[in-house]
Amino acid sequence: MFDENHSYQLLNEGEEPENFWWVALGGRRPYEQTADYMNYCRLFRCSNEKGFFTVSEKCSDFCQDDLADDDVMILDTGHEVYLWLGPASSDVEKKLAFKSAQVYVQHLKNKEPDRVRKLAAVRKGKEPWKFIRCFHGWGLFKTAPGTT
Repeated sequence: MFDENHSYQLLNEGEEPENFWWVALGGRRPYEQTADYMNYCRLFRCSNEKGFFTVSEKCSDFCQDDLADDDVMILDTGHEVYLWLGPASSDVEKKLAFKSAQVYVQHLKNKEPDRVRKLAAVRKGKEPWKFIRCFHGWGLFKTAPGTT
């Protein structure tokens, strides 16, 4: 597997040298202690592709590929509600999705007063860690050749 030009070192978890975190992984982060947020994660698609505005929930086993560039998505993490703005989404979709997210947050506030969510907007490629961790196998977004 390795030739004489490469070496390897077997490391036990928790015994990594400090430079391992900075060189190999870009810095050390604390481990997630629980995955409680997965009990609350819900993804909604906001679209007007049929000529009228709709909000529909994606299946519970959603992934990064479900984020459609031409739509606005609403992600509920249990602590925050994110409005994900697809780069090709229309101004109408953005405006109606924002209003829908506000109504959703207010509904949750009435239904679960001990679990108040904050509303935040994110753009494709600028997603925070609390957003990304809700998706299985998150990776860099792929773009078609000749597009930006």
